[in-house]
Amino acid sequence: MGKTAIVFGSTTGNTESVAEMIAEKLGGDASILNVDDMSSSDFESYDNLILGTSTWGSGDLQDDWEGSIDDLESADLNGKVIALFGLGDAESYSDTFVDGMGKVYEAVKDKGCTLVGAVDTDGYDYEESEAVVDGKFVGLPLDQDNADDETEDRVTNWVESFKSLLK
Repeated sequence: MGKTAIVFGSTTGNTESVAEMIAEKLGGDASILNVDDMSSSDFESYDNLILGTSTWGSGDLQDDWEGSIDDLESADLNGKVIALFGLGDAESYSDTFVDGMGKVYEAVKDKGCTLVGAVDTDGYDYEESEAVVDGKFVGLPLDQDNADDETEDRVTNWVESFKSLLK
């Protein structure tokens, strides 16, 4: 596996915990990094990026991502493999479920990278999400508030779905 970074923004620690779980499932030596410590050149220095954020308020990005999304947008991501994961509350914020992941998707989708890890919407109960494109989530949605018992299986299956596609 090429040089891989799992980059997270986490306010309560949930997204960081999922980043650590993803690293464990990937095996190898992926770096786990806080997005608040990343620059454009840092994003560019990896072959594979796994980017994770939670969604706050009415579909807002996590605070550290708010301050770093411009660095991601200005990075040269051509040729990189990127997977996304997002945390949200499908019951209390059903109309903005994992919108933060959708915002990260918008920042990378036209950057010449290969996006992997789209997830079928079946099995998720929500009203709306910016993270659904062409009938699928653009990455792995997780609800640590209401369905944390499903997280490990979902992460395991998700990582297996794209692991062989990483550089």
